[in-house]
Amino acid sequence: MLSIQNDKGVLVDLYIPRHCSATGRLITANDHASIQIQVADVDADGKAIKGQGQTIAICGRIRAQGDSDDSINRIATKQGLLKNVWSYTR
Repeated sequence: MLSIQNDKGVLVDLYIPRHCSATGRLITANDHASIQIQVADVDADGKAIKGQGQTIAICGRIRAQGDSDDSINRIATKQGLLKNVWSYTR
C-alpha cells in the first residue's frame, strides 16, 4: 500500500484496487461479493509466520457462477499450497 501526504501534511493511504486471482480482472470498490483469503506460511511447529503468506482474491462474478471453490483449488495448487486436489480434466 502506498502512502501520500494530503494538503495538511498528514500521511494517508492511497487506494489500490485488487485483481481477481482467477480471472485477472479488476475488483472494483462496488464488488461487495468479492472475497480475499490469506493463507499463512507456517514454521516447523505449525505456527503462522507473521507477515508471510499467500493472498487469493476472488471477484463476485466468479462466486456468482459457483466457480470459486474450483478457482481457489486451482490457484492454491499452482502456488504449491495444495497437492493432489485439483487436476484439469475435460
